[in-house]
Amino acid sequence: MNALAKELNEIIAKENPVVLDMLSDLGKNLFMPKGIVTQSAEAKEKAHKYNVTIGIATDKDGPMFLDSVYQCFTDMKPADIFPYAPSSGKPELRKRWKEKIADDTPSLNAGFSLPVVTNALTHGLKIVSDMFMNKGDTLVLPNMFWGNYRLTFSVIGGAEIATYNTFNEQGGFDVDALLDKCRESAQINGKITVILNFPNNPSGYSPTNSEAKAIAEGLISIANNGTKVIAITDDAYFGLFYEDDIYPESLFGLLAGKSDNLLAVKLDGSTKEHFVWGLRVGFITFGATNSGDQSAMMGALEKKVTGLIRGTISNCPHSSQSIMLKALNNTEFDAERAGKVQIMKGRAVSFKKALTQNNFTDQFEFYPFNSGYFMCLKLKKVDAEELRIYLLEKYGVGGISINKTDFRLAFSCLDENDTEDLFKIIYQACGELSK
Repeated sequence: MNALAKELNEIIAKENPVVLDMLSDLGKNLFMPKGIVTQSAEAKEKAHKYNVTIGIATDKDGPMFLDSVYQCFTDMKPADIFPYAPSSGKPELRKRWKEKIADDTPSLNAGFSLPVVTNALTHGLKIVSDMFMNKGDTLVLPNMFWGNYRLTFSVIGGAEIATYNTFNEQGGFDVDALLDKCRESAQINGKITVILNFPNNPSGYSPTNSEAKAIAEGLISIANNGTKVIAITDDAYFGLFYEDDIYPESLFGLLAGKSDNLLAVKLDGSTKEHFVWGLRVGFITFGATNSGDQSAMMGALEKKVTGLIRGTISNCPHSSQSIMLKALNNTEFDAERAGKVQIMKGRAVSFKKALTQNNFTDQFEFYPFNSGYFMCLKLKKVDAEELRIYLLEKYGVGGISINKTDFRLAFSCLDENDTEDLFKIIYQACGELSK
């Protein structure tokens, strides 16, 4: 049991042990991680100079947004706001998102389901956990993974997490480590679930063209050799690519329809991709397992998802779905988004420039990054949590400690003109602590 869960149980038992006995096994194991959310809250209070903790994009006026989305808030009909939405989501939005997936994924030559609306991507992860994973099943993840996976799949779902090295010695994605861990985990019960989160949180890395194809070919081979593979593409940051040699599509397109033993599940949404974090509009989509007509199977999976949504949250907010449908159909939408992506690219480039043009290597190096919202430093002499607290208290700078050596920074919320100063402050703080 996690130490934080034990602490909460002790508090409950001190007041009334009977209430502790009333909790289910899951209830006793639940806790709120002291991770990114907690650290971000501390930074919000104390990071008066630079706050590079939050997983949103900002500019000098606050949260970044698209005008084509904002205008919808004053131009909506009551019928698109107040009634319940269907449990599977607004039909017009589901059809529009399926068109978007097809446009974004030219490599996709297999059938795929009509997307079902979720309460953003985290909800989609919970649906996958509930529908496909039993207690003790194995979830394969890189060692640099979003902490909420552990809470959703392991603490709540009871899955066993098996990790592999994210990067190889050449500074690229460690495809061999991924496939080796999948083969090893498959020996347990002949079934694995693997999450392919690109751009990756926390590292900000997306695979190159050759790495993406090698990942897909390897997983297909494992499936064809008899292992049941559930391949989840967590595409939360899709399209936020900043270098040329990045595979420009979701790996969903390379995996769907390739093996009867491989089910590709695409989780995505407007949250990060379209700068609408608070609207909570996500989608879950299933790929066919072969080239035949599997529309009946995919329709059945859609109905199972819909039943799960009905039995838990009933339906997702109608107003958010209406706003995104209207925005997606706005002729200015794509151009506005492209402009924001260019701003994000400028910030990522400024981070890499500052790190490569200054000699910080006696204190830290940086993991490869080329996309998304974040990047990570690998600290050499100081503890990441100690550095986080020191930066907050002395310099008013907020960052996220991932583990003892890894320190995450969000370039999504820092003006590129401040980049050089940020890293010099971090370097100075490392030097002061290491003395």
